[in-house]
Amino acid sequence: MTHRLNHRAGRSGPPRLGRRLALGLAGAALAAPALRAQSAAIRIIVPFAPGGSTDAVARLAAPGLTQRLGHPVIVENRSGAAGAIGTEAVVKAAPDGQTWLLTFDSHAVLPALLPNLAFNITRDLDPVMLIGGAPYVLATRPDRPFRSLSEFVAAAKAQPDAISYGSTGNGTIGHLTMVLLQSRTGTRMAHLPYRGGGLAVNDTVAGHVDAMIGSAALVAPHIAGGTLRALAQFGPTRLPALAPVETAEEAGFPGLQAEAWWGVFAPSGTPTSGIDRMNAALRESLTEERVRRQMEETQQARLVLSDPAGLRTFLDRQIEVWGGVVRSNAIRAD
Repeated sequence: MTHRLNHRAGRSGPPRLGRRLALGLAGAALAAPALRAQSAAIRIIVPFAPGGSTDAVARLAAPGLTQRLGHPVIVENRSGAAGAIGTEAVVKAAPDGQTWLLTFDSHAVLPALLPNLAFNITRDLDPVMLIGGAPYVLATRPDRPFRSLSEFVAAAKAQPDAISYGSTGNGTIGHLTMVLLQSRTGTRMAHLPYRGGGLAVNDTVAGHVDAMIGSAALVAPHIAGGTLRALAQFGPTRLPALAPVETAEEAGFPGLQAEAWWGVFAPSGTPTSGIDRMNAALRESLTEERVRRQMEETQQARLVLSDPAGLRTFLDRQIEVWGGVVRSNAIRAD
């Protein structure tokens, strides 16, 4: 009898324990990827160095996105090649909603400026949102003789190649705006490309260059402080912070618009549901009162917060306009 009881225990006790252990291990193995997915950080790649407006916009949005998406959101700077290095990292990332690109207006110029790109910006990236824009502004020292865009152009006509202007780099939208202005007015100006907006501002304030073109976020504090005077803003309407400054169109240059802008993209093939979720989270995060105020005051931004289709249409137009300026003037990156 004892033998039979022990025999039954030997057959039935340990196998049940083994099955439970095996099932538990299998469940843990299946749960591990899910747990990792829940805790995995979402990356927003900014293809420029820290400190610029694109980096600032990403970091303003990140806390709200963390809250709404339920994952930590990390801003990762990958600068170089006019934004191409960071953009390529996103193109090569898995389309799983873990990696996003937040980039700047120069994105639209990449195909024309760098014809040997290893990716196609319209085929290899899916649009998510046009966040908004801020006009480019032409500014000079207050003691310079020109007080408007018309007077600046007149001085350039009178002295070909003598009037100089700085920009934040060769092939940037600011530079291309001035190239377009010269082609429309038959003027020639000396271009000084800088490696950053701060350097261009410093040399303009110091009088080493006659004028500079930069985003409103870059020059507005210096205009308010009296170290620079705005000659024109290139947005569709006047900014509240620069209400006395006429737009280029008001100055007699129809269609001459140039805005810094920020857009969000995903690797091609990212599920529509994921794109829509990110779009909604961005919209809610950027319309928080504190964030919206900082965007409008610090970045001088006109918020758009478009749907994906709106960004696609906008980007196509930007590529057409600025790519044409690059190609017709044989402009190359520094």
